[in-house]
Formats: sequence, structure tokens, C-alpha cells
Amino acid sequence: MEIRSYRAVFHLERRIYRVDRLRLNPGGVPVRGVVWFLALLAAIALASALPLLGAPLRALPWFLRELALPCAAAALLTVVRVEGRPSHLAARSLLLLAVGRHHLRGCGAACASRRMWRPTELLLLPDGSDAAMRRLRYSGPGAVLVGAPHRRVEWRNGPLCVLLRRPQLALLPLPGPPLRREQVVELQEGARLRVGAWSARS
Repeated sequence: MEIRSYRAVFHLERRIYRVDRLRLNPGGVPVRGVVWFLALLAAIALASALPLLGAPLRALPWFLRELALPCAAAALLTVVRVEGRPSHLAARSLLLLAVGRHHLRGCGAACASRRMWRPTELLLLPDGSDAAMRRLRYSGPGAVLVGAPHRRVEWRNGPLCVLLRRPQLALLPLPGPPLRREQVVELQEGARLRVGAWSARS
């Protein structure tokens, strides 16, 4: 048996097993079902008093209108669960959804709202801790944390490097286990870093 929450273990439903000396069924009658029955009985009584809506209800025999119909509806509402929630909690959520305020996303009025929060730009640099070092280019200033075995190749910044768009520093991956101590590579402003295999065309 799969238990998704400990609340389901300690959640005991209240039931009525006996009324004075009258013993009910062995499983008991849920208190929630009794509340549903009384609420439905009151709703049917009010609906029967209406001029137009109450005509079909008044045409039914009294035992169907006042006993069978509320009992069947109460038993159904007691058993039915919507996404694991009891029927009264699901009905409350649906009612709040129907009468609550709605905000449409993707429309001009909602998107133009100044209260909408937009995250700033995020820069994600892989550190080589996965199976292989991923190819990337990075321009300083900044620092790169490397945890994979690698070989550094440095070039001086000259006209040929600018023409070939060659980075000033390249990190070439090497086979082997991850480094015990990660290394930090600092880049000055304008310095170019290339991770992965390098060629003049790339």
C-alpha cells in the first residue's frame, strides 16, 4: 500500500455506529454523510416551495423526495473524491474559482501590468562536473570554476588572434577522474575563454 502522506495514516473519519440501543451497520455511518443528508433535505424542501422549480419535486412521492433522493445524493457525495479531496472541499475550491478574480496571461492588459515580476538575466556556466566538458565561449571579466581534468592553452593577443577569432585561453578536456580540488580561472576584462576542442574555423 502506497502512503503519500502521514496525514492519511492518522486521518480517522468520524462515524456513527449506534444511536441509543439501535445498532447501525458494522462499518458505521460517516458524520459527513449525515451532514450532507440534512443539507440536501433542507435544499430540497426550499426548492419544493418554489413555484416553477418545485413542481417536478412536488410531483414525486414523499418517500422519494424526502428519503431516497437525499440519501442517495449524500452517499454519493460522501464517497466521491476529486483529486484526493473530499467533495465539500472540492466544491469550495470550485466555488472560489468561479467567483474569484481571474488574470489572463498572454493578453495585452495583463502583460502590461507593472505588478508582474520578471527575473533578471541569468548566466549559467558548466563546471565540467558532468560526463564531458561542454563547449562554450566566455568573455571576461569574471571567474570560471573548473572541476574536470583539463589542459590550458594560452595565446598572446595579437592581430592574427583577432583575425582568426582565437581565444586567449583554451581549456582542453583530458580523460580521468574529476579533480580533487577545483580550480578557479580568472579572466580580465575583454579576455576570451574557450572550453573544448579548438580549431581555426570554430
